[in-house]
Amino acid sequence: MSRRKFVVYSLAASTLTLAAPLGCDGARADADEPASSASRRPLDVLARGADEEMLVLEVTAANKVVVRLPRVEVGQGVTTAAAMLVAEELDARLVDVDIPLAGARAKGNQYTGGSSSVSSLYGPARELAALARAKLVTAAARRWHLPARSLRTKDTRVFAPDGRSATFGSLSASAAGIQRPDVSSKPKPASRHRVIGRPTTRIDARDIVTGKAKYAGDLAVAGAKPTVVARPPTLGGKVVSVDDRAARAMPGVHAVVRIPGGVAVVAESFHHAFKAKDALRIKWAPGPLVSLSDAAIRSRLRAAVPRLGSPPRGSAQTQEEFEFAFVSHAPMEVLTAVADVRAHRAEIWFSSQTPMDARVSIASALGLPKAKVAVHVLRGGGSFGRRLNYDAAIEAALISKAARRPVKLMWSRGDDIRHGRMRPASHHRIRASRVRGKVVAFAHSTASVSEADKQSGASAQGGAGPAVAPAAGPLPSDRGLYDFGRVSERSGSVELAMPLGAWRSVDSGTVRTAEEIVVDEVAKALGKDPVAFRRTTLRSKAVKAVLAKVANAGKWGRAMPPGQAQGVAVHEEYGSCVACLVEIDATDPKSPRVTRVVMAADVGTAVNPRGLEAQLMGTAMDGISTILQAGLHIDRGAVREGSYADFHYARQRHAPPRFEAHIMPSRRQPGGAGELGVPAAAGAVANAYARATGSQPRRFPLNF
Repeated sequence: MSRRKFVVYSLAASTLTLAAPLGCDGARADADEPASSASRRPLDVLARGADEEMLVLEVTAANKVVVRLPRVEVGQGVTTAAAMLVAEELDARLVDVDIPLAGARAKGNQYTGGSSSVSSLYGPARELAALARAKLVTAAARRWHLPARSLRTKDTRVFAPDGRSATFGSLSASAAGIQRPDVSSKPKPASRHRVIGRPTTRIDARDIVTGKAKYAGDLAVAGAKPTVVARPPTLGGKVVSVDDRAARAMPGVHAVVRIPGGVAVVAESFHHAFKAKDALRIKWAPGPLVSLSDAAIRSRLRAAVPRLGSPPRGSAQTQEEFEFAFVSHAPMEVLTAVADVRAHRAEIWFSSQTPMDARVSIASALGLPKAKVAVHVLRGGGSFGRRLNYDAAIEAALISKAARRPVKLMWSRGDDIRHGRMRPASHHRIRASRVRGKVVAFAHSTASVSEADKQSGASAQGGAGPAVAPAAGPLPSDRGLYDFGRVSERSGSVELAMPLGAWRSVDSGTVRTAEEIVVDEVAKALGKDPVAFRRTTLRSKAVKAVLAKVANAGKWGRAMPPGQAQGVAVHEEYGSCVACLVEIDATDPKSPRVTRVVMAADVGTAVNPRGLEAQLMGTAMDGISTILQAGLHIDRGAVREGSYADFHYARQRHAPPRFEAHIMPSRRQPGGAGELGVPAAAGAVANAYARATGSQPRRFPLNF
């Protein structure tokens, strides 16, 4: 689809059902319908829920607006944003808009990631709803024999000038037959928005806090029995032998089966399953990393960083090196999957950011045709990139097949931290070259751990394409943030047989964090204030604006007691930008506390400012965690940490007592926001700590 033409299809259905291509650029759209029935025919099946890369909207007879969403809700609020887009254009009540999650489709794009969900939905959802509203109004006008332009819509109803009204549901069947509406089907201009841009509580908030919201662990699939897996003590370890006699004899145990990642126990309850797992006597072969620990991995990474090359002749240098540890995703809801595998078909229920890839991989693992595998997508209790992979779903399918019964597999917290995906460790070497008070060259070389192609164990399964994106985050360059002259970027890697995954903000979370620390140190070398230096070297007016906002709101430069300081950082990505100002109390350098965070973001049109504020708050906690205290150690091929007790992600007591987010006004198309704040928050925390302590931290988290 071109920018200037956006086609919305009417589907053959007894109620008003429309579909639009998802992911097309609907910045300027003219809603229309294909002229010929032949062009509509292949899409008719969408009304019955079959596979197409479409966003489908249906107005039901019960006066509900249903949009089957080919994205997953993992706490980021995408269902609320989608409901707001639809409610805006339809003039429907939010409570009348349902956003169920679509199961895995056969083709198209169901990827949830890259902070792209809202921007990909913005055009299609509004186009669908605007055309639906036009058809509903036309149906009411023809029923009442009134001019369509004399009618208005509000609260999921159409109103006539004489006071008559009809629900959308009562008009849906007749609206379905309307080919050309009598009123405009164009989305509203931003000046008329009443829902988009208004801070809105999540549509699922009450369900979540009351327990009504259903996750994989809440499903009651007929006959599905609780299942856990005994896993090796080292990454990639294998079962040599197992004595399961005691476990099988225990009450409540239904089956014990071997899978590539360990030994699974299927039992009547998780209590029975965990007790039987502990009764297994397993001899393990060590994994391929048994000779490696942190020091050796760091040494390999340092050696793998490409040379920076020669600096410009006559320039002075600011050159630094940085280390970032492995980090677990550790979402609050542990990985859970329900599987019912039969001889000729399979059904799997779990939360997935990549359900189409998962479906293909599950089918391959089971030896079934893809068409015989159904993947039902459920909401997830957090992700941060963890649910891009589908390790648990493949395991559940294999266990169900071997046990010949449905199973509900749950990874323990220790399973996911010790054997799950993690952000790769990395090493960075950065050099800024200065001539007469100006940066004339900027070089950044990195090396990160990459996942070896051939890896044993279940964690080798469940990939979603490359486990980690190439190390090429945004750098200060002609397409980036700063006017830093000649820019070079090079990357290397160290291949290790360990499970890696895209972690929130992926490479930018380390690449840009390190760069923002260097920007502070260049400013110091030049005798300039960090904010003033950025103002003179930033290219983008939008980035300068968010920086000015946090500097003003956070009272940058105010006097602070000894051991306390402010720090600042900026980031630009996903068509958006953000600045973060942090205040830290490092009176005790070994126990620092972030006391205040001020963030400002320009994300284009902010569909739900309250949801965006929550996203920024979450990224602030990510920055606090990964800079100050949260990381994973590798000891002789094993992950040392195994629970929240020793994986020290920020708790409530570490949250800043003062947090404020400023959303910059804009009427341009939405950009990305979910991952945007991580690099700025992390950089600001690191810079604040350095200023408070007079130190130059180089290894993160600091407690490593």
